[in-house]
Order: sequence, then structure tokens, then C-alpha cells
Amino acid sequence: MTTGVRFLSILAIGLVTGLLSANVESPSRVFTEEQLAQASQKYGLLAKRRLIAWQKLVDENIGLPEKTALKAVNDFFNQAQFVSDQIHWKQSDYWATPIEFLGTDAGDCEDYVIAKYFTLKAIGIPESKLYLTYVKAIRLNQAHMVLTYFETPKSIPLVLDNINKRIFPATKRNDLVPIYSFNGDGLWLSKQRGKGKEVKGGTQRLKKWNILLKKLENN
Repeated sequence: MTTGVRFLSILAIGLVTGLLSANVESPSRVFTEEQLAQASQKYGLLAKRRLIAWQKLVDENIGLPEKTALKAVNDFFNQAQFVSDQIHWKQSDYWATPIEFLGTDAGDCEDYVIAKYFTLKAIGIPESKLYLTYVKAIRLNQAHMVLTYFETPKSIPLVLDNINKRIFPATKRNDLVPIYSFNGDGLWLSKQRGKGKEVKGGTQRLKKWNILLKKLENN
């Protein structure tokens, strides 16, 4: 069974509340003026400019075709530098908020995916179409995370990635083997055919994800 076919197993519909927009001034705002000032003070003027560019990205893509927004968001965040958590945050595994990611202009694969996920939600793409997906990157022989987008529940997903910066259908990404995927509503294991198997306990089992959501909530 090819990797592309295995990707088809990650089919799950999640109805979730807006985890980003719940903390901002309006559904299209990705940060508050207070957060902008704090980021500028902490990370510098260039960080402030990146955050303003982030808001512009959201504003300019609201109402556009979803695939147009996917490309714009993918290209925007893939400009950041890849830096391992050990070097960047002095931790073995740290999940940064989008503001931390843009503030430092660097992060690892989870940080790219998190930033893309919440930005596409802010633009208006339903969460039921977006999944943070753990895979094995065959050529690198290591765990990796990508964002997958399903136009419909039965569509071949599109893969947004920081290694291969172009968006391809999963059937064209034979270098990736899916392991499990999740969003705000649940966690699903990949299997050979049909829908992915939902894991009991859902995202409560994802400690790093829940820590990230708590950080966003506190902000």
C-alpha cells in the first residue's frame, strides 16, 4: 500500500470552537495591540513588522478561495528559519505559539504547522478541514509534522510542509508515512483503509498540544 493511499485513511470530521479568534478583538484579528507591543519589546522591531505582515496576510485572504489562502499561508511561514528546539528553546520538545514563532523568526516542524493551522482558521477555513499530522520522513529517517487539508472528508488531502515547500496531494508525497493526526476535536491513528481510528481520550492525550492551548488561552 503506497504512502499516498495510507494518507487517505486520515479522514475525520471535527467541529471545534475557534481556538485563536476566541482570544482576540474580532475573528479576523490574530493578535491584540497589547500583544503587538509586548512582542515588539521582547523580540524587537523586525518582529513587530512580521506580526503586522501576519495580520495583513489574514486580512488579504479572507473570502478568497481556500487553495489560494493555503498557498499564501504556506509560503509566508516557510520563510522562517528551521532551528531545533534544543538549540532554539533549550528544551527537547517545545511547541511555540504563532507569536513566539514569528517573534523569533525560527522554529521546528511543529511550530510551522501550528502557525499555519491557526492562521488558516483565522482566515475562515473550517477546522474540520485542517489536521496536524505526524508522519515519518523517510529520507530523513525521523518523525516530522505537516499540516493536511481536506477539501471534503473524502478528498485526497493536500500537504503543507516546511521541508518540501510546495503544496502537493498526499499521493505525491511518497517520502512521508502518516502515523496519526489531530485537531481541536480529536486524535486519530492512521490505518490502511477507511477512516483513521479515533484514539480514546482524544487530544487530552497530547500533552504538548494542551499546554499550547493553555498558553493561547492565557494570552
